[in-house]
Amino acid sequence: MQAIDFTVVLQAWPYLCSGLAFSLALTATAFTAGIVLGTGLALAQHLEIPVLGHADRIYIATMRSIPLILVLFWFFFLVPIILGSLSPDGRPISIGPTSTAFITFCLFEAAYYSEIIRVGLRALNRGQVEASHALGLTTPQAYRYVVLPQVARTVAPIVLSQTIILFQDTSLVYVLSLTDLVGAASKLVQLNGRFVELSVTVALVYLAICSLASHCVAILKRRTAAHAAQR
Repeated sequence: MQAIDFTVVLQAWPYLCSGLAFSLALTATAFTAGIVLGTGLALAQHLEIPVLGHADRIYIATMRSIPLILVLFWFFFLVPIILGSLSPDGRPISIGPTSTAFITFCLFEAAYYSEIIRVGLRALNRGQVEASHALGLTTPQAYRYVVLPQVARTVAPIVLSQTIILFQDTSLVYVLSLTDLVGAASKLVQLNGRFVELSVTVALVYLAICSLASHCVAILKRRTAAHAAQR
């Protein structure tokens, strides 16, 4: 049995950092695209747009009912076959693991962010939209300049909490053989067999980042509560 030696972590640190950089890039991309797409989905339901609002509800319910790891597998294996069936030669069109991870996470997180934003929209007084119309603003302008800024402030703590979960979920991309933080550690373990040292290090990195983000959530909650009390 090997003695525990954390010096191997120092030697492997640059490689682990490259994996962490991938995890953070995936988190940032999924967050940005998820918020944009999720806002559109939430508005379609909130404004009760015919057909589109119903389709959004089906999409969100589907995404929220299926484990993310299954969505990753389906997108990686099934989508190329579906695209190939639509091509002239009928051959599967390879998407690649990196594109699969980024697209899947963006689409998956959009469903969760959409529900958060939709709840924020429902909590806001609809009279503000009517007041905006009275001031001469169109409906898009009312939502852009009046409604959505207030919703963003209200749901910020919940959005950040979901983003913490998103960061933790990025570890699932190791099933696609991608080198995220967990994937980097797994590949190093295969080389040097230092499972304990690398696993503890990865856990501490996740703990540090998620603890800091959780502290930010607590601060946002206090500020949101204080702002609500002043209204």
